[in-house]
Amino acid sequence: MKNIYVGNLSFKTTQDELRDAFAQFGDVSSVNVITDRMTGQSKGFGFVEMEDAGAASAIEKLNGTDLGGRTITVNEARPRDDSRPAGGAPRRGGFGGDRGDRGGFGGGRRF
Repeated sequence: MKNIYVGNLSFKTTQDELRDAFAQFGDVSSVNVITDRMTGQSKGFGFVEMEDAGAASAIEKLNGTDLGGRTITVNEARPRDDSRPAGGAPRRGGFGGDRGDRGGFGGGRRF
């Protein structure tokens, strides 16, 4: 099985539409359109899992094509790097992080 990343999706694209687009290339085992936890709105990307033979063909044929009025990006998904926190930036915590001797939030010298 291969996990395929699909980016630049329309916010209106459903999992069924994504499944239909990939089903013409082989057996699709799962589809997941990523949504915002708070609003439930699509984040504009998703993942499709399908068998290896159809996956290579789907990536080649669907990358750069139109789906729901948007030109989609399709490529093999990279494995998640669980060592990074969500959002990609390293967490520093607190107000202002490490600022040396200048204080924390709103710190600095005042004359």
